[in-house]
Amino acid sequence: MKSTVEPLEGNKVKVSVELDESEFDKAIDNAFRAIAREVRIPGFRPGKAPRRLLEARFGPDVAREHALKESLPDYYVDAVREHDVDVIAAPEIEITAGQESGPVAFDAVVEVRPRIEVPGYGGLRVEIPSPVPSDDDVQSQVDRLREQFSELAEVDRTATAGDVVTISLHGTEDDEPVSGLQADEYAYRVGAGSIAAELDEQLAGASVGDELEFVGDLIGTGRTVSFAVAVKKVQERVLPEVTDEWAGEVSEFETLDELRDDIRERIAGVRRVQAVMALREKAVESLVQLVDDEAPEPLVQREVRSRLEDLAMRLSAQGMSAEQYLTATGTSQEDLVASLKDTAAAAVKADLALRAVADAENIEIGDDDLDAEIEALAVRVKEKPDKVRKQLERNDQMPAIRSDLRTRRALDWLLEHVEIVDPEGNPIDRADLDLDAGPDHDHDHLHDHDHDHDHAGHDHDHDHDDAGTEPA
Repeated sequence: MKSTVEPLEGNKVKVSVELDESEFDKAIDNAFRAIAREVRIPGFRPGKAPRRLLEARFGPDVAREHALKESLPDYYVDAVREHDVDVIAAPEIEITAGQESGPVAFDAVVEVRPRIEVPGYGGLRVEIPSPVPSDDDVQSQVDRLREQFSELAEVDRTATAGDVVTISLHGTEDDEPVSGLQADEYAYRVGAGSIAAELDEQLAGASVGDELEFVGDLIGTGRTVSFAVAVKKVQERVLPEVTDEWAGEVSEFETLDELRDDIRERIAGVRRVQAVMALREKAVESLVQLVDDEAPEPLVQREVRSRLEDLAMRLSAQGMSAEQYLTATGTSQEDLVASLKDTAAAAVKADLALRAVADAENIEIGDDDLDAEIEALAVRVKEKPDKVRKQLERNDQMPAIRSDLRTRRALDWLLEHVEIVDPEGNPIDRADLDLDAGPDHDHDHLHDHDHDHDHAGHDHDHDHDDAGTEPA
């Protein structure tokens, strides 16, 4: 087989393939074998009739037509792999020679992944929340802890926000008692806003012995209820004094300073994770804004399909079908697909941009990197590395893993070079971030599917399986 690749306009290439007569004759042999399995010839078991007999009975054209239809897509795939063509859509195949006899030649025009440029990627500036807790953040947590260990003390004054009042509460609607709004001794925190805004308004400034009648809107229901409320007791929260002794009583620490330090570290741990997630998200968003090219429609459609498949798997894990989800959310399938399309296009642009960064920075993945990734994947799936490697090779996923690793390295490069500031514009020290604690890149490489948004560059099998590569 001889093959060449010629670039065309519009992110397309023409793959030209030539087959000599003896090579294509093997495909014709396979075609006759397939025909033999489908027809009954007296004196022969299914699939055992010889080619010469079949050729005499049906003529050579039937097998040749069958061979062209069945084998040309395979020759096309071989040519694509040979030249490492990064196809993203189904090809349009045109037979240019050998339709009836002789050597066979055909052209396949196919869309490929565009190679783009993102000028300015090295000077990005992103804003994220500061991972360093302030003294106010720590004090807020101390105050919350004080509230947990506070005590209620009865007071002889009007109620204010935060006080706990003991009331009798009776609500009616159309002169009928409302279930859940009937209580003679009900402790309610003024300002809680959990029943009706009008209840909080009436209780603020009320005293023991006050009887209140008013109409209010029951929160979250749209119902209007008539309230009758009698105030029986007003209590305020008495917060404990912040001392070393108190710190020892409410925690495992002996001093208040130790407690504050622990609170600060706990907050910082959460903030670091949140900051890294925000950094990754905003760095990619900023990179996407530099992309002027439109996302190729085949890649967008593939990304949408992948997201729909992921949604279906998550719903299935929860015991819900896609139809039930659409009914529960009041969404049509068309609306769901439309809602996913914008985010899918952004994801495609992000992938193209990260590939461009990898190209510009000469980021390459060596065999040692690939080995380490396979070992990590083997640990996650609890299999031996050799078994994982063989399965990946069988599914033709090794190039996909290499491509995925390269894209991740490009993102790492971006995170190392982007300028990071807090909302006030102050620089954030990378030492305060845990950049190694990124998301788990456990893509489903071990299954042969069309999940192309993370490693779309080389899974040629998937493109061809869907492609319907029937010769014209």
